[in-house]
Amino acid sequence: MTTPALALHALTVSFRMGRQQLDAARDVTFEVQPGEILALVGESGSGKSVSATAVLDLLPRTATRTGRIEVAGRDVTGLGQAALRRLRGKDVAMVFQEPMTALNPVLTVGSQIVEALRLHTSLSKSAARARAVELLDMVGIPDPATRYRYYPHQMSGGQRQRAVIAMAISCDPAVLIADEPTTALDVTVQAEILELLRDLRHRLDSAILLITHDMGVVADIADRVVVMRRGEVVEQAPVTEIFARPSHPYTRELLAAVPHLGHRPESGRLLEAEPAEPAETPAAQAAAHAGNALELRNVAVEYPGGLGRAGFRAVDDVSFTIGRGEILGLVGESGSGKSTLGRCAVGLLRAASGQVLVDGQDITTASRRELRKVRGRIGMVFQDPASSLNPRYPIGDSIAEPLRLQGELSGRAAIDRRVTALLESVELPAAWRHRFPHELSGGQRQRVGIARAIALDPVLLVADEPTSALDVSVQARVLDLLLDLQARLGFSCLFISHDLAVVELLANRIAVMHQGKLVEVGTRDDVLSRPREDYTKRLLAAAPVPDPVEQRRRRESRRVS
Repeated sequence: MTTPALALHALTVSFRMGRQQLDAARDVTFEVQPGEILALVGESGSGKSVSATAVLDLLPRTATRTGRIEVAGRDVTGLGQAALRRLRGKDVAMVFQEPMTALNPVLTVGSQIVEALRLHTSLSKSAARARAVELLDMVGIPDPATRYRYYPHQMSGGQRQRAVIAMAISCDPAVLIADEPTTALDVTVQAEILELLRDLRHRLDSAILLITHDMGVVADIADRVVVMRRGEVVEQAPVTEIFARPSHPYTRELLAAVPHLGHRPESGRLLEAEPAEPAETPAAQAAAHAGNALELRNVAVEYPGGLGRAGFRAVDDVSFTIGRGEILGLVGESGSGKSTLGRCAVGLLRAASGQVLVDGQDITTASRRELRKVRGRIGMVFQDPASSLNPRYPIGDSIAEPLRLQGELSGRAAIDRRVTALLESVELPAAWRHRFPHELSGGQRQRVGIARAIALDPVLLVADEPTSALDVSVQARVLDLLLDLQARLGFSCLFISHDLAVVELLANRIAVMHQGKLVEVGTRDDVLSRPREDYTKRLLAAAPVPDPVEQRRRRESRRVS
């Protein structure tokens, strides 16, 4: 038998909370062989990241770990600080979830790779620089000699993630731990990162422990899968067996909640639920009439340049409409102009040219007072509810704020009744109105954001990547909730996302953005099944699906083409 590159034996990680000890991981046992990719999956709080960071002893002081951790057969749980520093980077390296926070913002990317090389090898400074350029080239960063001198903020998200991977593999580690390395990346960039990890596995024969909640990524790259729930391992098996014959009920629930591109449920809902009954709200009444909730006519948006530099045109000559009661999915890569259009639609950005009509009113020439009135008919759900909710406000006050600002209701009692109804509409207890955002989970905070967005019965709802950072089961509940609310309230929706499977689930029509231009727009079936543009075809080919057999076929067809 080959000695495992990494083995965890009955690992338990506990955190001290006052006088209590709370277990974040209990009796976690699994192995990763050399050259193997093992996916560690589960929802937030399942113990995935805690188990991985325990390998390198990166836990806070309040944590205690017991059990045994072996790297190439050697127990590393009792190592001192000097030995741990040698272990980190040289034998076991880690790719963190957010490269912007993993990289030092005041040092160039190249100098940080050189630092890792100088710490763990005997290379001279000039040799380390040459090796850093080689590594940047190895991970596919264009013009590596130039980008060696770039600071993290000068690189795109995908390039920063590649730089972090270059630093992690600089000393040819036996084990590479990748913690959500593709979260929030575009599907094309994600496909490139996964191909890079697959190539590194073959080139270096490293064992890769991949932590993720994206089952499409698991199907694409993993050899075996370990499923965790509430700190415990509930199932582990080869990837094809997990997807074809999951044995644990939790694994089956997890897979059922994953949207699958090309396999849209007839009801449009991921979870079993009865469709909502339409209600007679102002937006629902408006949806019964002809006309458009949003119309963009030849819209261009520019950002001013600084220090004498020319401005940047983020959106160029875009036109589309959203009918009453319709959901339009807006897709494309980062930097394509999706979020800029969303902000323009709600009046947070002014169009440099063209017209933006909300419920028939042109907001590009509206005064501040007129714009404020129009915003009473628009709701917006932001990508990150933690940063879009005031941390000093109880959630009830955040939901009530638009009601107070627009003067829709008079008297505290009337506002309180409306807040109670809104909390119940997003399936949160009314008693939670006094809780603060930090006391809620990510999915619960996003429900608060939705409740605030629909507080004024909007004609138009703009949702900007509202589920991109959520676990699959939480995402499924939020998506089903959005569909129910839209059916009940009748609002139109501009749904911005880079996840094509999610867009397929919600949208009636789909618009595709590329480099600031609208390249394709059509019905859901036309765009996803019969795309006209090469760029749309590339997006669809890069989107992972939760089926390892199908992913293998798609990967082979990409190589042939």
